[in-house]
Amino acid sequence: MLATVTTASRNWLFAGREIFPALLEAINGARESIRLEMYIYEPGPLGTLFLEALVRAQQRGAQVRVLVDALGSINLPATFWDPLRFAGGQARQFNPLRLHRMVIRDHRKCLICDEQLAFIGGFNIAQEYDGDGVTSGWCDIGLRLQGPMVSELAAAFDEIFARSDFQHKRFMRLRKFSAKKTVLAPDEQLLLSGPGRGRSPIKHALRRDLAAARKVQIIIAYFLPTWRIRRALTRVVWQGGRVQLVLAGKSDVLVSQLAGQSLYRRFLKAGVEIFEYRPQILHTKLIIIDDVVYLGSANLDQRSLNINYELMIRFENRQMAEQARAVFATTLQHCEAITFEQWRKSRSLWRRIKQRWAYFLLVRIDPYIAKRQWKGLPD
Repeated sequence: MLATVTTASRNWLFAGREIFPALLEAINGARESIRLEMYIYEPGPLGTLFLEALVRAQQRGAQVRVLVDALGSINLPATFWDPLRFAGGQARQFNPLRLHRMVIRDHRKCLICDEQLAFIGGFNIAQEYDGDGVTSGWCDIGLRLQGPMVSELAAAFDEIFARSDFQHKRFMRLRKFSAKKTVLAPDEQLLLSGPGRGRSPIKHALRRDLAAARKVQIIIAYFLPTWRIRRALTRVVWQGGRVQLVLAGKSDVLVSQLAGQSLYRRFLKAGVEIFEYRPQILHTKLIIIDDVVYLGSANLDQRSLNINYELMIRFENRQMAEQARAVFATTLQHCEAITFEQWRKSRSLWRRIKQRWAYFLLVRIDPYIAKRQWKGLPD
């Protein structure tokens, strides 16, 4: 099991066994406000436990607002949030399901309590995350934050919560709200991205950091980066640097895993080191580029980089980077290295066909449908 690492204002949390108790403790301690944003919120014992904590918080006077994605949380009964609403809280779905706008989703995960304390990461509130990430439960990371970024996360939540019905795209042009935004603090940046026109702050920051990188370490659940990011990663190696990727040996989305594996050959030939996490399903989103750390909800795939509403925080802090590298090293102990020869011998004709079709589906078809659906939204 991974050990908790703490700084003055940041506390790393590993897998559901650490993440969920920390979230519940924060909810139970909140006195003024709670903002909870999740892509997946599942009913069941864990979901009920969080619901009960949220209801109690509302009853003692904290203003509770919950936003879950309508597709990601499709298993929630229509009446699930009734106890919270009856107590005076608010619960909404982002982009209620309609066939003509189905693919544009809110993939962000965040808890903000009293505008003093926040949690970000790749975790969702679902039973499969409950464990240590090695012997049981999905492997994921959360971060507990205090400081100036918390109020910015609260503001980002308020903006998307107010427009959760997603009835039109006019709000994308309003001065007070932009899906693509960078918010600055002394040694960190909040990177918000979403669909529509304009440059993605996440992609822009990654390409800028990779241009001068010497050491890159990435743990990512779904790996299908854009062509420019792929080129930037290989260029690091060509210029004498080192790139290590920890990817999913087990995945809950097989088509994503297959599509990502279609890129292994060119990366391995370029000298990029690839490892697959074997014990449990990998769901972590952690990027370390020299002394810069990225953590949040976004994967390095087409959907996170171009379609979904996502949030990442970019930390430019040597101590933070050292801690992140320790996390990487511990995770690497549970991985299997993928060599070029091993990979070449393992690829049957049928597997190559599946990988190419998966790549085509996620790189061509999915973005095409998302673009059509976005253009089809009324102004």
